[in-house]
Amino acid sequence: MAKSTEAAEARPEIQKQVQSAEFTEAPVGAGVGPGGSIDILLDMDVPVTAGIGSVEISVRKLLALGVGSVVRLDKGVHEPADLYLKGSRFATGEVVVVDGRFGVRITQILAPGDAPGPVQH
Repeated sequence: MAKSTEAAEARPEIQKQVQSAEFTEAPVGAGVGPGGSIDILLDMDVPVTAGIGSVEISVRKLLALGVGSVVRLDKGVHEPADLYLKGSRFATGEVVVVDGRFGVRITQILAPGDAPGPVQH
């Protein structure tokens, strides 16, 4: 350290002027951007997928399916459905019927460490 200080003193063109800077307090809501708020994101649609099981089936058997065919899945009736957001599991729930339509009642939101990686197809 002493050598670099001595070298800088020997060559005055290397020395730099150092000044302290003062910053003013940023106003509340500053730095949000041109829109003024991130509320615009709250109305965006994102794809959520419910997985109630899976099965591997040959193309021949798939083409043979018709109305009334039953495909046996790898999950039991009382096992929870998995909810995925962009391919990553984020919650589990139970399948329900509301006004003649299927839905999923969320029973558990998974912590980031609890959720495995992207779904494998």
